[in-house]
Amino acid sequence: MAVIVRIVQQFHPGKRQEFMDLEKQFAELERHGILPRGERYAPISGREPGNTIVWQGRFESMNAATAALKLFETNPEHTELAKKQVHCFMNSWVELYEVLEY
Repeated sequence: MAVIVRIVQQFHPGKRQEFMDLEKQFAELERHGILPRGERYAPISGREPGNTIVWQGRFESMNAATAALKLFETNPEHTELAKKQVHCFMNSWVELYEVLEY
């Protein structure tokens, strides 16, 4: 069963540039294979306000999705960047979706 992991982050609007600059550094870790690759989305229209970013990745199993989330928690480079970004946060949550393949 394939799984989509969505990490939804809402940041203080006044800290947008700082938040996005740090987010680019997370993306660089993904490009270098240090962290799992995903796509980032910013809402144009929808339920979430404009000060939201969504990271989304597809994993081939729940075990792979869980391993990716564990890596985010334990990777020292991710942890270092997260410490710099945490003061920008208003809210954050993780969503998991089963990919329905009919």
